[in-house]
Amino acid sequence: MKFMKLGSRPDTFYTTEAVRSVSSEVSSDLIIQVKGTRYLLHKFPLLSKCLRLQRMCSESPDSSQHQIVHLPDFPGGEEAFELCAKFCYGITITLSAYNIVAARCAADYLQMSEDVEKGNLIYKLEVFFNSCILHGWKDSIVALQSTKALPLWSEDLGITSRCIEAIASKVLSHPSKVSLSHSHSRRVRDDVSCNGTESQRHKSASKGWWAEDLAELSIDLYWRTMIAIKSGGKMPLNLAGDALKIYASRWLPNISKNGHVHKKAPSDSDSDSASEITSKHRLLLESIISLLPAEKGAVSCSFLLKLLKAANILNASSSSKMELARRVGLQLEEATVNDLLIPSLSYTNDILYDVELVMTILEQFMLQGQSPPTSPPRSRLAIERRRSRSAENIDFELQESRRSSSASHSSKLKVAKLLDRYLQEVARDVNLPLSKFIALAESIPDFARHDHDDLYRAIDIYLKAHPELNKSERKRLCRILDCKKLSMEACMHAAQNELLPLRVVVQVLFFEQARAAKAGGKVTDLPSNIKALLAAHGIDPSKHAATLSTTTSIHGDDQWSTVSGFKSPKSRTSTLRMKLAEDDDLDENDIPRDGVARTSKFKAFCALPTQPKRMLSKFWSTNRSTTEKN
Repeated sequence: MKFMKLGSRPDTFYTTEAVRSVSSEVSSDLIIQVKGTRYLLHKFPLLSKCLRLQRMCSESPDSSQHQIVHLPDFPGGEEAFELCAKFCYGITITLSAYNIVAARCAADYLQMSEDVEKGNLIYKLEVFFNSCILHGWKDSIVALQSTKALPLWSEDLGITSRCIEAIASKVLSHPSKVSLSHSHSRRVRDDVSCNGTESQRHKSASKGWWAEDLAELSIDLYWRTMIAIKSGGKMPLNLAGDALKIYASRWLPNISKNGHVHKKAPSDSDSDSASEITSKHRLLLESIISLLPAEKGAVSCSFLLKLLKAANILNASSSSKMELARRVGLQLEEATVNDLLIPSLSYTNDILYDVELVMTILEQFMLQGQSPPTSPPRSRLAIERRRSRSAENIDFELQESRRSSSASHSSKLKVAKLLDRYLQEVARDVNLPLSKFIALAESIPDFARHDHDDLYRAIDIYLKAHPELNKSERKRLCRILDCKKLSMEACMHAAQNELLPLRVVVQVLFFEQARAAKAGGKVTDLPSNIKALLAAHGIDPSKHAATLSTTTSIHGDDQWSTVSGFKSPKSRTSTLRMKLAEDDDLDENDIPRDGVARTSKFKAFCALPTQPKRMLSKFWSTNRSTTEKN
């Protein structure tokens, strides 16, 4: 921190009953009123350096022994005026980054320029400000912060803009060329190894040393400073994103703590202050959003979702929410389930989480640019270009195209997994409508789900949390499930799930038997009704290599416990017989009279013989014969 001392005389100002005066043998002849303080001073030292006081005294003739001058709008208040007055008397004053802005504004108000007297206060302050304050990192930040008390004066005198330019230039330059902050100097000492060289961790983080110090600025000054830094064109995007994250955590520490918000209104005595604080936080948040780098990956998806939670809580503008949703959609594969659990603040319903906002994010994810095809189109122009290119260039282009396409497909697979686990969390909400659950599940294309185990678990959780669903609603819910994509563990659980509709259980049992028959190499020996079902699904029973299902492993924490009643074929038959007795959904329109599967995909699953027990005995005999041969 730089200091400057002016004057050599000792301080002779003293206070008596709210009146400040100078100890002198000459009686005072000038009274200056600055806000709530009265100063008993002398005309000679003041008028010789202050042009404004000269004009004010000349315009008002002496009415008594003391001429009174009122300065109600004096910039900087009593402290700034006293600095100028002491300078006029030659009394020692100390100037630093903390008071130079107020002193400079006060000197300009009193018109203490070189036209009045050589070496006047304005000249000395400008020299100290330009040569010392603006050259120091911490001094520049402190001076910029102090402009907040006198914004109009600081803008007119160019103090604010000069501080911002000085800070931006230091950020864009090498850290070794500027005077760093105390916190950064301490980090440097901690990162220096025993042999006197900097550690690799410090070298990688040295470019972002400025973010923590700038986080102390108010949002308007911070916004202008970041704009100046970004306009330099030398700042890496990830560093700008990290700086915004530090600033947001500094000023929005508890906005979305634990992801919950109390909807209870504050008391009458605190309502105004709470509303004012919310308004300030909203302005701060929207300013941070406007500073986000436009490029994908400049900030983490987790940080964007935290900002989106804060925007939802603070009731930010719809444009700000939409911008955040668009950015999150571009890198949604990086998110976690906890990131997506955005609390709902709607007073029209009691839904725990804002699923509408997540659906908007998913829409933005699906709307982003499609990846290029795996191989370029064989157009006439392409053939002509091939003649002028080497084979190496062609292979390189094909590899790059495939890499781009596979990356896009991989992100869809990750988002599908993420969505199914998100559905498991929101399914526990007893107030979540069935339509929203289904809309969420269908927002991802079918090819993105290699298996439906996580989706089945979400459906099972939803059925348990909503026992009031009728049969048609349960059937509507289970239509989003593809039984061919269930693993063996999921099939064993689903076959005895009393909450599932009958048709889903029949599908599960069929594909389990088909899978077992295929594993034994005897798919062609299946009964005619099973062959008809396979044919209805486009599977040729005569081909042993035909794919019947996609079996995936389940993590240990996602496994369902095996039900003991599923150990023997007899228990399986009794379970299905009980389900058939309880469910009356299979009417005569659903069961084909001639036993042949219908052309419709859904009715092919329901093409059961009139005597299901006899059909199931064929299932078990096929399975038993396959096991014996093995």
